[in-house]
Amino acid sequence: MKISAPCIVSLRWRLEDAQGQLIDELEEPLEFFYGGDDLFAKVEEGLAGQEAGFEASIALEPEHAFGEYDSALVCFEARSLFPDGVDAGMQIEGLPEGAVTEGMAPGIYTVTDVYPEHVVLDGNHPLAGVGLRMHLKVLDVREASEDEIEAGSLGEAVFQVANLGSGAPPDAQLH
Repeated sequence: MKISAPCIVSLRWRLEDAQGQLIDELEEPLEFFYGGDDLFAKVEEGLAGQEAGFEASIALEPEHAFGEYDSALVCFEARSLFPDGVDAGMQIEGLPEGAVTEGMAPGIYTVTDVYPEHVVLDGNHPLAGVGLRMHLKVLDVREASEDEIEAGSLGEAVFQVANLGSGAPPDAQLH
């Protein structure tokens, strides 16, 4: 079966930054909904019309992956708003109650620095601004079920980050 929307593709890949440093390696095949929200558009473009056994290396500029780094998504909040034990690399959902920063989008924030008086939070995806290279192999292609088509996604985490370089735990889930 050739890859065309909507279908389910089973992939294995190795994701590296522009310097060839490993970011993620999907050794066990994982299924993704092709034609929905599971894969980057540039990856889908590279897979279009291919079949099981296809292998490729796809370069992803930041705008094709996690976007450009936006310094406006970095903020400083009082240390007193955070629990004891807050540390660089931790991720929190949204700003803490009592935050003074206004206009920040809801989402996941990474603690980048902890000082005695304040904590630095970054709302950028940890891979924002990073050029990536994805080496992938298609292991299987199948028709999507009606439920999968309706959902438009298989709803699984896309990346298991091996090393963010920011002190984040090695098993930090990224979507």
